[in-house]
Amino acid sequence: MRRLLPTLLLIGLSAFAAPPAYPPVTADQPMHFPRDHGVHPDYRSEWWYITGWLRTERGDPLGFQVTFFRSRPALDETNPSRFAPKQLLFAHVALSDPATGHLQYEQRGARAGFGLATAAENDTDVRIDNWALRRDAAGLYHARLVTADFTLDLVLNPRQALLLQGENGYSRKGPLPDQASFYYSQPQLVVAGTVTRHGRPERVTGTAWLDHEWASAPLAEQAVGWDWVGLNLDDGGALMALQIRDKTGHRFWAGGSWRHADGSVQHLAPDAIGFQPLRRWTSPRTDAAYPVAMRLQAGGLTLDLAPLMDDQELDSRATTGAVYWEGAVTAQSAGKTVGRGYLELTGYAGRLDY
Repeated sequence: MRRLLPTLLLIGLSAFAAPPAYPPVTADQPMHFPRDHGVHPDYRSEWWYITGWLRTERGDPLGFQVTFFRSRPALDETNPSRFAPKQLLFAHVALSDPATGHLQYEQRGARAGFGLATAAENDTDVRIDNWALRRDAAGLYHARLVTADFTLDLVLNPRQALLLQGENGYSRKGPLPDQASFYYSQPQLVVAGTVTRHGRPERVTGTAWLDHEWASAPLAEQAVGWDWVGLNLDDGGALMALQIRDKTGHRFWAGGSWRHADGSVQHLAPDAIGFQPLRRWTSPRTDAAYPVAMRLQAGGLTLDLAPLMDDQELDSRATTGAVYWEGAVTAQSAGKTVGRGYLELTGYAGRLDY
């Protein structure tokens, strides 16, 4: 694991520099592809986020996460030094293996440049050392990440159109217009490749969900974190639901989208979303109590979310600064499994500084 000094260093340096003029996120900016698959370096923050379920040839279920983050820190950008950290890149990779019983993960971070950390503007191509996520000319995503405990070498094939979140990609994160991000998803990705565990490569297949999001505004002052879920439904549909929580634990903002099996999309207003904790798991490392089993109300759906395993906490204080729970879950309706995806729980180990 690579420790990243700039995370703490930048906090001190930012006090001596006016923040950059981050461009606002507004509803009148249409998305353009393939350009918007690439990096948007003027904005404050950005991420490419892949989560999914895999199955080995022996039938073992696995969950996986591959995330690349980009940050434009609040530093004096007139500094002519090539070593000035004008863009920072981070990455998290995780494997949820019930046979292990706890999340296996690694994280990396580096300033952009010098051939060590790069993000392309014309399409998805993000790299830190030998960790890489790229999209090829045929639209296939390739992810390869090597850690001390496991290796992911996966190809992800989109079989559905992009799902633009919010209003054609303008996704509100609060009551104020500038509390928003540009956000699209690629659900129902068909995955094939290999996972190496204990030094042995295994063929895997599965499904995954990709989010790409970029924004300039920080999390609202009233908010502490969020509950998010992305589900690939067994009928071919897809569901994203988000709840941002305030300091009392109640809903500050919410939203989502439901792509039905016929391809029609239902955008979900804040009052159409509800997360009800059913069971909590307390981390033995951070004492954070996460609602790892939830009842989700989204539009006309009521789904019970159950984790593949409880211990799916990721401590990224060495890179992005957050401790969060990112876990593979099944979605059940009337006792029957109707989908699989990932549940993300932030702000339970302390307010998220986003």
